[in-house]
Amino acid sequence: MTSMDTEGFQEARDLLASADVVSVLSGAGVSAESGVPTFRGEEGLWKSYQPEELATPQAFRRDPRLVWEWYDWRRGKIRACKPNPGHEALARFALGSRTVRIVTQNVDGLHEEAARKASGGNDPSPGLPLELHGSIFRVKCTSCTYKVPHRDPISADSLETLPKCPVCGSLLRPDVVWFGESLDAEILSEAFRVAQGSQVCLVVGTSALVHPAASVPLATRDSGGRIIEVNPTETPLSPLARVSLRGASGEVLPPLLEGLD
Repeated sequence: MTSMDTEGFQEARDLLASADVVSVLSGAGVSAESGVPTFRGEEGLWKSYQPEELATPQAFRRDPRLVWEWYDWRRGKIRACKPNPGHEALARFALGSRTVRIVTQNVDGLHEEAARKASGGNDPSPGLPLELHGSIFRVKCTSCTYKVPHRDPISADSLETLPKCPVCGSLLRPDVVWFGESLDAEILSEAFRVAQGSQVCLVVGTSALVHPAASVPLATRDSGGRIIEVNPTETPLSPLARVSLRGASGEVLPPLLEGLD
């Protein structure tokens, strides 16, 4: 689809308008439109390191200072980014009268920022996403259960300057899912539960290649619901979608969701 006035676009609006419960799965494409560097490719390179060399428990045990230096660099890049019209349209939609739950593969916190802005000082919780892969702006202890939001710059000059747990004194690490780690079982289970109970799953800006997240929309389809895909290119999910809208989320979502919140 390349035009907003096509039959597919109207069908997608009709499906969303008639659904009482909608789940949304968002991926890296949504954040890329805000300027968030993609994890893979040239933008993901840092001091000649590939992300796969740094985003692992083994790398953190081997050299936590190096890993934190890289994450501080990434956080600085992301901190300068703002929610785009796609984030904002989804936030308004999720804060509206119908039941909408956003499930995201992104760790940048832009969905949350958009929800807090759209709430206008009211409770933003309906617009807060389930973060399948964690948040780069949250830290957790490597030894105990301590976990807290954290947006301040990190001093990675030495081991002594790295953030420590105020409870047990162990090193803190980014609260993100690294290569070789499993997703949080409770969050993943909730994502599938939400998708299974949805009449429509709106899939935005994801390649549909990374599992188990890519399987979340299938829970909607298997329970009799419909999948709507918004992506500039075809994905493995496209043949399973009732409607596939070709375009950037920041261009497609505002008119698609206008008046449905």
